[in-house]
Amino acid sequence: MSLPLLTDYDTYRAWRSDTSRWLPVARDIADGHGLPCDAPHVFATGTNLVVGLGGDLILKIFPPFLRSQFVSEHAALTLLRGRLAIPTPEIVAVGERDDWPYLVITRLTGVVGSEVWRSLPEVQKERVLAEIGAVIAEVQRVPPGALSAIEPRWDVYMRQQIAQCRARHGRLGLPQKFLAGLDDLLRDAAALIPMDAPPVILVGEYIPENFLLAQGGDGWHVAGLFDFGDVQTGWGEYDLLGPSAFMAAGHPRRVRSLFDGFGIARQDVTFALKRRLMALMLLHRASDPLRHICIESWPDRASDLVQLQELIWPG
Repeated sequence: MSLPLLTDYDTYRAWRSDTSRWLPVARDIADGHGLPCDAPHVFATGTNLVVGLGGDLILKIFPPFLRSQFVSEHAALTLLRGRLAIPTPEIVAVGERDDWPYLVITRLTGVVGSEVWRSLPEVQKERVLAEIGAVIAEVQRVPPGALSAIEPRWDVYMRQQIAQCRARHGRLGLPQKFLAGLDDLLRDAAALIPMDAPPVILVGEYIPENFLLAQGGDGWHVAGLFDFGDVQTGWGEYDLLGPSAFMAAGHPRRVRSLFDGFGIARQDVTFALKRRLMALMLLHRASDPLRHICIESWPDRASDLVQLQELIWPG
């Protein structure tokens, strides 16, 4: 039983859709480590091959062209183990099969945030956002160690994103009234965004799909954090973008809760901060405002990027 040599995502995605091609290999890997795999559960979402094994374990297999995700995840889980107030998966086994690296990790308990976020009462959404802000800050206090070697470095990455930004958002259909102010924002970005500050760990995607919630006597709380395949290092505010777009959604109290948890004082929420966050949001590797900013009818409620930043981060 072997895994093929696949070199591009489209070919891989088509091959991945037929689990009979690779699930036997996953079973064999589990057997090789003496792990139960009698009733494997295939996770259909995500990028890599992810299988739930028996005994609350998960096998995650990375295609060769996404080896960088394996490197990031392995290093991040090693660095963060036992360093946070909430759990992260623990590594049980590491290996490689036909140039496909893999991890066996523990499965955390809780409910994926995206399953319950919309139904939470507003006061609990505010509390969860405060907890997420605190988790981001906690992660960023951990020395980045081996993650500092991940390429590209922050300054190189930012300059690459700045160079590609206009073409990207034109292709994704950002309305012309916002594109009109993009050149000015990009010109400011190199000065607004610290390029050489001491880097911190950036998860890149603090979104409801990547954390777990658990319900206690007083409601829902953040209960776990997973998926570290896109980890890099750089300027800490970058990790505020996911919860700002997907969860805070322009609600003043939610935004304030996120900032409070992260440690941004009220007097520090200035035009310059919002301008920098707006630039970072458009420069994010996954940036797609029309599909990611969860504010109803936001393109009709702002006439330019300055009004948009006030809509996303009011107050």
